[in-house]
Amino acid sequence: MNVPFKTHELLDLPHISHGFFGRLGGVSRGTYDSLNVGRGSNDDPENVKENRRRVAASLGTPRDSLLSLYQIHSRDVIIADSAWDYNYRPQADGLVTTRPGLALSALAADCGPVLFCDSNARVIGACHAGWKGAVSGVTDNVIEAMESCGAKRRDIRAVLGPCISSENYEVGQAFKDNVLAIDPLAEPHFNSPVQLSGQTSIPHFDLKTYTLARLSRAGLIHIAALPDCTYAAPEHYYSYRYNTHHKITDYGRQISAICLTE
Repeated sequence: MNVPFKTHELLDLPHISHGFFGRLGGVSRGTYDSLNVGRGSNDDPENVKENRRRVAASLGTPRDSLLSLYQIHSRDVIIADSAWDYNYRPQADGLVTTRPGLALSALAADCGPVLFCDSNARVIGACHAGWKGAVSGVTDNVIEAMESCGAKRRDIRAVLGPCISSENYEVGQAFKDNVLAIDPLAEPHFNSPVQLSGQTSIPHFDLKTYTLARLSRAGLIHIAALPDCTYAAPEHYYSYRYNTHHKITDYGRQISAICLTE
């Protein structure tokens, strides 16, 4: 079965296979319908395995070469030089490799998945950038890890996949204060929409523009983002916040992944 996914022209390069997958094209049912790849969910593990196999096949690699992490909202990055056991998930939020055939992934259900590549140096990366990871510098650390493997910052391309939009990311003043305490330059990425009553509403955070700004501040000149909002399109994407607001227990995870080909 063909699994639908999106690509971005910045990453459409020789020796690079990549995809931003949604929730369509899998075998899961109910809350997890249908391409849930989250091993941390309460979905049937066999369905998750089959869904991951389909994703890997779409990228041209075996299921066990599709690497995922136990994501902890950190800035930690791992350089992978071989596939690991399916049931092993090291704790970190970024991956880098120079090994052809290894697919690096980031799982998300509102957070920002970012795919990286330097096709000249043949170095790729992926990271899960929720607000904590993004603000603490997970994208910076992926770039540094790629450079340690031979990538050149001027040649690194990065694309942010589907994540929650500012419109649907109401966060509150305490959240804003916490973010600005870590990174005062995040101020422009908060907004407080005006209510019909004329009163200022609770702050919203723009994870998309913040992540792109962070990549730009790191010196990358080839950056982009998919426009998709995970919250606004529950028929196409899993969204933790959408499920929480609709009192749906648990949630699936979509995957974004990138692979070096021979």
